Amino acid sequence: MKNLSIALLFVALIAMVSPAFAQGYTNPAETKAAASALPIAWGVAIGCGVVIFGAGLGIGRIGASAVESMSRQPEAAGSIQTAMILSAALIEGVTLFALVICLLGFIFK
Repeated sequence: MKNLSIALLFVALIAMVSPAFAQGYTNPAETKAAASALPIAWGVAIGCGVVIFGAGLGIGRIGASAVESMSRQPEAAGSIQTAMILSAALIEGVTLFALVICLLGFIFK
């Protein structure tokens, strides 16, 4: 299972980085500026991929734990579900904040 998640991480990173390879720089005057922006694009792409992967993994683990807890104690399902939704919302908020920081780093180099 661990090998599968590592393989999926690399696939996600490649999918996030591929737009950096798709950029074509044909103007020689822009080549120097483009060459300095490419490492930043790599960093932003890898950072966004890691953030999204981590958030998906965290929310998935919260959901799995909540379902397991609800199956063990059905009478506490309401409070478990409330805590699960609150935790997932906090993770999504932190994820959005991290993505904005990554993209601002790219914009303001």
